[in-house]
Amino acid sequence: MAGLWFEQFSVGQVFDHEIRRTVLEADNMWFSALTYNPAQLHIDHAYAEQTEFGRPLVNSLFTLGLVIGLTVQDTTLGTTVANLGMNDTTFPKPVFAGDTIRARTTVMELRESKSRPRQGIVTFEHLGLNQHDDVVCRTLRGALMHKSPH
Repeated sequence: MAGLWFEQFSVGQVFDHEIRRTVLEADNMWFSALTYNPAQLHIDHAYAEQTEFGRPLVNSLFTLGLVIGLTVQDTTLGTTVANLGMNDTTFPKPVFAGDTIRARTTVMELRESKSRPRQGIVTFEHLGLNQHDDVVCRTLRGALMHKSPH
């Protein structure tokens, strides 16, 4: 299993995730369509050209999902029970079609579950960075994790 058990995490542990992904214009259009988001800033090139950005912005919820997705293989694949929430999520820089996104994760907090003795809660800080190493997304994610079955 690629993911880590609760006991395998330590506060301050950092993961620089190897998998990166270039965002395509189609990703943004499909995601906006699938989530019924008709914001011109995401789907209308003529409109976006008149904004301060000069081109469509990638939907920020796509960015958040991508950043978390890039972290799964190294941290939670097969060992997570559920996401408990994302807090303090920010998007300091925009993402555009053609940007390549990578992720860095830091373990911020560990605590035993009071109601589930075979599970624990990990708080991850996930950073999404573009090809220029600009932070484009930051979130604190609480995950309910399995403890090792052994």
